[in-house]
Amino acid sequence: MADLPLPADVRDLLGKPNPAVIVTLRKDGQPVSVATWYLFEDDRILVNMDASRKRLDHLRNDPRVSLTVLAEGDWYTHVSVQGKVVDLVDDEDLGDIDRLSTHYTGNPYANRANRRISAWLELESWHGWGEAARS
Repeated sequence: MADLPLPADVRDLLGKPNPAVIVTLRKDGQPVSVATWYLFEDDRILVNMDASRKRLDHLRNDPRVSLTVLAEGDWYTHVSVQGKVVDLVDDEDLGDIDRLSTHYTGNPYANRANRRISAWLELESWHGWGEAARS
């Protein structure tokens, strides 16, 4: 685990629906980054993706990830967490994507047709910049 519990200011930043980018690793080790919604909950991070996403192949092959969260309106303040996916589960009732969508948009997720997968990230390390820098 990463210096948990995290400092209050970092927990506060991670608790908000901020812009975020997740990095996974292809089989050849090449990093791949994409924007993502996330939810910080119980010292873990939830992300969710369409079951057809290539990212799932990356995660099944190598569960290591990095997620960078940028403070809304202040990209200089950000937190990057590194860890691994410890659980990949079918989001059968779309409850997880609905929680993420509600967190970001205030509404349940609109696309009810596609199968979704939830990934739970366990934090191993982190660093912050700007207002979220370690003192």
